[in-house]
Amino acid sequence: MRITSQLICQAADDLKGFVGLNRKTGQYIVRFSEDSFGMDVADDGIIPASEFVWAKASDTTMTLKRELIQLLLDQHIDDRINITEPLRVYMSKVEVPEIVAVRSLVRG
Repeated sequence: MRITSQLICQAADDLKGFVGLNRKTGQYIVRFSEDSFGMDVADDGIIPASEFVWAKASDTTMTLKRELIQLLLDQHIDDRINITEPLRVYMSKVEVPEIVAVRSLVRG
């Protein structure tokens, strides 16, 4: 199967779980319920993993950040968080620029 930028973006949108910055350790952690973070993660800092990997590039575009995907990969919960082959290919193709797409951040 040929991996396209559309498949990569869809794989990013299909990520499961929530990400929060642990204020004590300064590390991002992943949980599968917003309620399971505890007091070390601010409620307003919890974001769905599918949005966490995107960063604002301009008023209308966002960049799919490899460094943020890597933070998720470093937690070794690939199956639970739903990291699929298109994202693995994206991470391996460092010679290809990061994807910039027209999209908007959705907050629940």
